[in-house]
This record gives sequence, C-alpha cells and structure tokens, in this order.
Amino acid sequence: MKEKKQPLNIDVSIFEKNGKSEFAQLIKKNSLKTSKALNDFFVGVKNEAIDTKEASRIIYKFILEQNITKEEERHLKIQVYDLFKILGIGVPFMLIPGATLLIPFILKVAEKKGMNLYPSNFKGKKNKNI
Repeated sequence: MKEKKQPLNIDVSIFEKNGKSEFAQLIKKNSLKTSKALNDFFVGVKNEAIDTKEASRIIYKFILEQNITKEEERHLKIQVYDLFKILGIGVPFMLIPGATLLIPFILKVAEKKGMNLYPSNFKGKKNKNI
C-alpha cells in the first residue's frame, strides 16, 4: 500500500510580512506540488554538480594521458552541452532586468519550436542521442 504524501509545512510568513499574502496563500494551497518541484530542482542541481565534477576529472585525465574512452568522451560532450544550456539561461537571468519573468516563457517557446534548453539532469533522464 502506498503511503500518501503529506504536504510540507512551509513557512510563508516572510511573504505575508512583505505584502505578498496572495503569493503566500498560493504556496500554502499548492504546498505538495511546491515541495516536489523544489526537491526535483535540488536533485537536478546536485546531479549536475556531480556530472560537472566527473567532466573535470575526464578533462584532467585527457590533459595528462592524451587519451580517454568513448564513454568518457560522450559524457564530456553531454556535460559541455549542458553547461552551455545553463549559461544560455543563466546569463540573461543575471544581466537583464525582469528576466526572471521571461525565462519560463523562453523555455516554453523553445520547447514548442523543438529546442531543448533544459540540462539533461533536469529532464529526468539522460540525453542519449548526442
């Protein structure tokens, strides 16, 4: 029998104090979805950090030995693509005022046009076609 997940008790008082009571009510209403989304995000960030560390190890090995396996080359290629995707989304976020509002729209438009701007760790499965 599956155990029903209980929503996390998220402290939204900081939003209520800053006059964002509607946002706080929305978070309370969707606390299970919010906690799942935050958990998925942090798992993706953790996996991306692990993959980046592995990619740096592969680069170091290549510099020392001038030789890497096909699997290591494939992993390195995927990770470099992922880093470019992160930079492509992250740079406008920091440089353009209001980009926090634009990024979700950019991601949706890119998805509709057949472009994938999500790093592989945020898609839930590794990108095998590279």
